[in-house]
Amino acid sequence: MENDSAILALAALAQSTRLDTFRLLVRHEPAGVRAGELARMLDIPQNTMSAHLATLSRAGLVRSERQSRSIIYRADLDQFRELTLFMI
Repeated sequence: MENDSAILALAALAQSTRLDTFRLLVRHEPAGVRAGELARMLDIPQNTMSAHLATLSRAGLVRSERQSRSIIYRADLDQFRELTLFMI
């Protein structure tokens, strides 16, 4: 992992809703969670959750998969492991 990638990931997690979202996704591994369900769990509008998920995805911390009409989001634990190892 390079400095720029680590900075992007850490910056994404430096916001409370995104950190809560990432932690929820980690707890729901490996099944993942739909964006609407995440928004409901955190009591925020769906469009706000979509923006947070986009930020986490750009940082490489979240991956998504279309299943029928829904998009399932999962924490990218391999990327998070790389970030953790980079930090130590």
